Amino acid sequence: MIEIEDLPELHDPVMICAFEGWNDAGEAASRAIEHLGMLWDAETVAAIDPEDYYDFQVTRPRVINQGQGRGIHWNTTRILLASPDSLGRDVLLVTGIEPSFRWRAFTTELLDLAAANGVTTVITLGALLADVAHSRPIPVVCTSEDEAVAFKHDLEPARYEGPTGITGVVADGAHQAEMVSISAWASVPHYTSQVPCPKASLALLSQLEDLLDTVIDHGDLEEEAQAWERGVDELANTDEDVAEYVSALESAQDTSELPEASGDAIAKEFERYLRRRGDGTDNPA
Repeated sequence: MIEIEDLPELHDPVMICAFEGWNDAGEAASRAIEHLGMLWDAETVAAIDPEDYYDFQVTRPRVINQGQGRGIHWNTTRILLASPDSLGRDVLLVTGIEPSFRWRAFTTELLDLAAANGVTTVITLGALLADVAHSRPIPVVCTSEDEAVAFKHDLEPARYEGPTGITGVVADGAHQAEMVSISAWASVPHYTSQVPCPKASLALLSQLEDLLDTVIDHGDLEEEAQAWERGVDELANTDEDVAEYVSALESAQDTSELPEASGDAIAKEFERYLRRRGDGTDNPA
């Protein structure tokens, strides 16, 4: 059951979701949502009752000081409301831990809340470990279950087959509910999996700028990403085998990205840049 606080009537809301755990390599997706929540002064408006969906031996509650004595904080999925002036529409941010049980019921509850409040677009964020170099731009694959939506927003049609997490289930549920369903996945260098990856969070936020036709203040994330990259450089340089492996990844990634440097691709990216900042002649998508 979702515990809902008073929700005002929302204006053209979009829902953006990220879940900690299997879907969240380097904590990239969950930290992107956290950044948006702080940037947009989002407030919690609903929470899913964790009793039905979480194994508390895996997702243990925490004892915290609540100001008027200690209490128990139950980890769950929370829905936050933001109304950023720069976007001109409301945003429901969904943040939590991948549930342990009853994924279909969990997804139904979440999407019923979305539908009841006028959400027509659901964007899911994820991150996976991949053979990519930390010193190169973090690749982000953005797909849609609906080929017409993919064509309109210049995305890739969803073609993945294999194991999925709650992010994939929510994306499919949104599509089945006839909402626009878009997924963005960042590739995190697998040899850096032990630490948070702010560079991947930054890449997801940049993708959201394209999807929402807006500018998102990156705050300290750019400095954090640079510091992260320097730290990985230092670690790689202490091990000759790792340094050689990273060099091979850099060469492979540089070669695979050469076709993207075509004149058409550069012109298209520049048009996106202008459109997001209101300097272009096209209307937002």
